Amino acid sequence: MNKSDLVAAIADGSGLNKADAARALSATTGAISDALASGDKVSITGFGSFLVRSRAARSGRNPQTGATIYISASKVPAFKAGKLLKESVN
Repeated sequence: MNKSDLVAAIADGSGLNKADAARALSATTGAISDALASGDKVSITGFGSFLVRSRAARSGRNPQTGATIYISASKVPAFKAGKLLKESVN
C-alpha cells in the first residue's frame, strides 16, 4: 500500500473526500514527525508507538574498498507495534 492507496482507504472509511483525507494524513504524519524531532514519544493505543532510538558510534567497513570507516552516533526513528496490531497480523 502506498500513500495514494492509504488516502483512498481513509476517504472510504471516514466519509471524507480524497483531498480532505490527504490533508488529514499529512497533518498526522507531520504531527508525528514534529513530536519525534522534539524527542517525544507518540503512542496510539492498540496500534503502536513511534519513538526515537539512539544509535551508538561504531566502526564499519566500506564495502567497495574494505577500508575501516568511522560511523558517528545518530538518532533514528523507530516503531514498536502494539498488542492489537500484532494480534491482527497473526
